[in-house]
Amino acid sequence: MRILFCCQFYAPSVGGVQELVRQIAEQMVIRGHTVTVATTALPNRDFEMLNGVAIAGFTVAGNYVEGLSGEIERYQNYVVNGNFDAMLIYAAQQWTFDALWPVLERIPFPKVMGPCGFSNFYEPAYAKYFSQMPTVLARFEHLVFNATQYRDIDLARQYHLENLTILPNGASRQVFDVPVDSSFRMRHGIPENSFLFLTVGSFTGLKGHAELLSAFELLRLPASQHATLLLNGNVVRQLETGVVELAKKFVRLVKTRGPFHALAQVRKKIFGSGASPHQQAALINSARADRQVLVMDLPKQELTQAFFASDLFVFASNIEHSPLVLFESSAAGTPFLTVSVGNAAEIADWTQAGVLCPSTVDAKGYTHADPQVLANAMRELMTQPARLDQLGKNGRINWADKFTWEKIAIRYEQLFSSLIQKESKY
Repeated sequence: MRILFCCQFYAPSVGGVQELVRQIAEQMVIRGHTVTVATTALPNRDFEMLNGVAIAGFTVAGNYVEGLSGEIERYQNYVVNGNFDAMLIYAAQQWTFDALWPVLERIPFPKVMGPCGFSNFYEPAYAKYFSQMPTVLARFEHLVFNATQYRDIDLARQYHLENLTILPNGASRQVFDVPVDSSFRMRHGIPENSFLFLTVGSFTGLKGHAELLSAFELLRLPASQHATLLLNGNVVRQLETGVVELAKKFVRLVKTRGPFHALAQVRKKIFGSGASPHQQAALINSARADRQVLVMDLPKQELTQAFFASDLFVFASNIEHSPLVLFESSAAGTPFLTVSVGNAAEIADWTQAGVLCPSTVDAKGYTHADPQVLANAMRELMTQPARLDQLGKNGRINWADKFTWEKIAIRYEQLFSSLIQKESKY
């Protein structure tokens, strides 16, 4: 099969969507298929092929609500006239999906869409966008969802769209079927007897780092117990460095989030937004001898060892769809504590590796953890080593059985094959 994947960003860019598409694309190559990814052209991408996957870059930006700009027609023609057997677009609210709306009927091969959660579903600026979504999704031969119940699949069911499949996310066997390096803690100054909490996520302000740091500071440790919190993530590079760029961002935010949100964000850009994770970590480290915070951006192999070395993965993110890090924690045999964000509750049930921390959801769909409640949940699990051990074992077993990318890719392959066969009958 000749398969086209479309996503806003791809390697060397990192993120949940990038990882999912890369894993499925590379597994398809391993299984003998020809795969191309259509994505944003990046200045730091100096290759056109990665692990057998061809990369077609386009200088396009924006989405339906913000406005599209760049090589839109070139991208449309590339897809419509492409020599492909099937395609998958992953994620709405971004240009590789939105720019194809006018030409969907002209694409001559089966189209699959993975909506990826509709993160802006409750934003007023996106009301018109989502009012058109049922009609747009109906033009696809098939829809793929990563959760059995979430705002994207709920909308599809509301409008009786029946051409859908639920395919979970996963974690890589290549990454997690490796030997454990017992020297990880020593390399990073983590005492062997320290209870190690881990969280992973870019420092965007929406991954719950502030809540988790506050919870860690409030955490009442058992007697003589030391604790370490490892925050692993990269700082999202800010592109708005001048007055013109800042003005463009302000206009974009006014269109999508309203003037009050736009003013707040620009104010943060100019004056800062309080203590950063690094600053919060420094304050905790200087004030407490019984705990430490490490802020890192570990390379992939070392991050895998961080998962292995940790006693508990803690996730307090504000907005997610189907977080890969929970599957990765399970793959490492590390239990997790998570707020009920995205389909985290479902992942905890699927893997039998996680515990839910009570949390609230605001009117715009953002999840929030109360730091004291989170601290209490962290302490409770710290005092139950046998339970943590069993949760970790459950996760590792269930991941290996159901949630490796190798097994998930087979299901994508079967879906593409069935759509192509169905198309050939007409």
